[in-house]
Amino acid sequence: MKVLPGLLLAVALAVLGNVLADYVAAAFGFGHGAISGIMVAILLGLAFGNVVKLPEAFSAGISFAVKRVLRLGIVLLGLRLSLAEVGSIGLKTLPVVLVTVPAAILIVSYLGKRIQLSDRLATLIAVGTGICGNTAIVAVAPTIGARDEETSYAVACITVFGLVAMLAYPFAAHWLFGGDAFSAGLFLGTAVHDTSQVAGAGMVYQQYYNAPETLDVATIAKLERNLSMLVVIPLMSILYHRRAATGAAAPDWWTLVPLFVVGFAVMSAIRSIGDLGSDRPFGLLDARQWKSFLSLASAVVTYCLAIAMAGVGLGTSIKGLRTIGLKPLGLGLLSALIVGVISLALIKTLY
Repeated sequence: MKVLPGLLLAVALAVLGNVLADYVAAAFGFGHGAISGIMVAILLGLAFGNVVKLPEAFSAGISFAVKRVLRLGIVLLGLRLSLAEVGSIGLKTLPVVLVTVPAAILIVSYLGKRIQLSDRLATLIAVGTGICGNTAIVAVAPTIGARDEETSYAVACITVFGLVAMLAYPFAAHWLFGGDAFSAGLFLGTAVHDTSQVAGAGMVYQQYYNAPETLDVATIAKLERNLSMLVVIPLMSILYHRRAATGAAAPDWWTLVPLFVVGFAVMSAIRSIGDLGSDRPFGLLDARQWKSFLSLASAVVTYCLAIAMAGVGLGTSIKGLRTIGLKPLGLGLLSALIVGVISLALIKTLY
């Protein structure tokens, strides 16, 4: 299978990351979990991917880890929360999401024009920052006639600054919000760019500060941002083509609903139904077996995210940043800072 070499490498780095994290923690007299295995897996992937020139045969498996394995982990995250819990968290996070998404897009698009980037590249960086990173960029690129190099530049900007945020923001969030798990999760879910990066940041926070709520809140806030593609991407396409006087059509709405969002909702529904039958979930399991199943699913989520994060590190080329140029790179940095400041200000004001 084409995916095996790269996937096995990502799995090996994920396992090694957990082993090294525990070993280093023990060597310095810290307890289990004092160092995040997820973070070590990311750093191992970055180091390996940029020091060793991997053959092309590894590319398919690394992409599979970042996309498919990550999405499996996010789907299984739905088993951690009932639909009632998802709805409760979603209602609390929605006001911040509703403000940060359009604010980031409008401000970043304006700044892109001010520094004389093309409308297409500025639009791609804006939607990547405001909505959901690379997924939004890939979705909107064909609707505005973006060139391949513009798409690549936007993806590179989102990847590099999102990666920095994924590594730094868990610690910044803990300090900024005084250890409040909900606020930290909402910040990570709205200030970090890509879905993989949000999941990684949430898991790092959970592992360092023993706060599962942070990962749950970050995931739900991020899924809300993903769903904003239903409105934002067709609107951006229409506005762009109206200015450019081109005739390309906006995408059909149903193509913009990520399947892993649907999967997350289905798993949450399964959790809700299973919890209702507390004595005999689904008429098949006893309460102990249901609890063991949920624990197993949680462990699988951890490994899925570790594998995906190792893949993110492996797929991030530091050398590739040289081709971007200073203007797109500068806009990417400003975008990351702007969305972080907006998210921080809203959370401090509303909660």
